[in-house]
Formats: sequence, C-alpha cells, structure tokens
Amino acid sequence: MARIEPEGPALLRRAQMLPRILTAPLRASPDFLIIGAQKGGTTSLYSILSQHPQVDEAWKKEIHYFDLRYRRGWPWYRAHFPARAALQRGGRRWSGEATPYYLFHPHVPRRVREDLPDIKLIALLRDPVARAYSHYNHLVRLGHEPLSFEEAVRREGERLGDAMSTLERDEWAYSAELRNYSYLARGRYADQLERWWAAFPREQLLVLKSEDFYQRPQEIFPKVLDFIGLPRWSPGTFREYNAGSYDQMTPALERWLRDHFEPHNQRLYSLLGEDWGWG
Repeated sequence: MARIEPEGPALLRRAQMLPRILTAPLRASPDFLIIGAQKGGTTSLYSILSQHPQVDEAWKKEIHYFDLRYRRGWPWYRAHFPARAALQRGGRRWSGEATPYYLFHPHVPRRVREDLPDIKLIALLRDPVARAYSHYNHLVRLGHEPLSFEEAVRREGERLGDAMSTLERDEWAYSAELRNYSYLARGRYADQLERWWAAFPREQLLVLKSEDFYQRPQEIFPKVLDFIGLPRWSPGTFREYNAGSYDQMTPALERWLRDHFEPHNQRLYSLLGEDWGWG
C-alpha cells in the first residue's frame, strides 16, 4: 500500500514546493536516473553518489515523477532539483534521482525518452529470489503484508489479476497490488530491460549486478562514475543502506522460487551475454 504522509508534514512540503515550482526554469535537469530494481541497492548507490563533491542530490531520492506523478508536469519535476546557479557556485555539476519503480512500470521508458533523451540510466539487478524475500519483509515491517511469504508468492497471480495488462492499456491506471505485491513479477528482469532498450540505446543504460556492488564496491563504483562522466572519487567507506535481517525461507520454497526464475534468468543472461549464476 502507498505510504500516507501525515497531514502536517504533507502541508509543509506543499508550501515548500511552491517557490521551487516558480523557479523551475532556473533549475537543473537530472543527469542520471537510478531506475531500480527495488531492494537492489538503489539507496546505497544513490547515497554514495550524493556524497561526491560534484553531485548535488535532489530534494528527495524517490520522486516518482515518471511513474506515479507524471500528470503534475515538468515544472513540478524540475522543482526537485538544485538551481543551476547554485550548482555552479558550489563547484557542482551533476544531480539525479533514484526511483526503483521506474524499471518495472511499462510507460516510464517512453516518458523518460521524450523528456530526457540524453539521460544516463543505471539499473541494479539483485538475485530475484533474494530480492523477492527482501521486498516481502519490507512490506511486513510496514504492516502492509498479512500473508506468509509462501502464501504471498504462490497467490501472486491471483492478487495481481490483470493489473499489468490494464496498466499497459491505460497509462494512468494505478494498482496498489501491482506496486506492492509484485514479488515475482519484479524479478523477471529480461522483460523490463527489453522495454528500456526499445526506448534507449544500450550504451545509455548501465546494468549492474547488485551482489557485485555489495561485495566489490571499490571496483564497481568507479564504473558508475565513468559512466555518468563524474571525476574519480571514493567515499573511503562504502556503507550498505537499508540492510535488513530476517529468518531464512524454507529450502523447499527457495527451490520452488529458483525453478520459477530459472527460465527468466536464462533470458536475462542471453540478453546480457553473461551468466550471473543465480542458480
């Protein structure tokens, strides 16, 4: 379910947004988008990038413009980014945002292509079994998931129904079930990447394996900087954000999930030209 912001903070944010919207023409457009996947390390990567001396972060990490708030218009989106003059005064040149639902939403690639045709795109893909379990536990912590993990994944088709096909037909449709309970669907990465590659040249989308970023950040992070065009820099310590701990799933359920994702992973490996070993 979507998080409902308390009335006081929501009113305050709207009041703060008005002058930003009025100055939207003076504000920068983003230089990069981290498009997903959810629970794949997007918060960690964005947080580290935001520490770079030549990056000024957006007003908030997840703007959800191209997926859920596209009707609010371009000035509303630009309002989330720093003023160009402030960037120059601070010796900063880059800004960006990270909204993990962008990877999964079928209309986002076209919208981004129309509005930001030269944007640098980054996708972090995590082992889909681990991603699904982390996604599930995140919703449990928020109080949004009443089912056991096994029930949730086995009943996913029933819960989602035709929500994705409805969204594909009607770009303004919204389904809380699709956004929240898509534990399996979000891990079928090949389908999602193909939509993005239909809208953008491959060289404009950097696809990274989340496990590589977690385990070898000193090796992977410089590739991100080179891709965006940022000067080489290191934070010194690479911290993992939003890391959770929870009980292990049963071996039988994990085997069922691995079997489910196997053909989808093979399609992904074929697209990438590399076996990522999610067996």
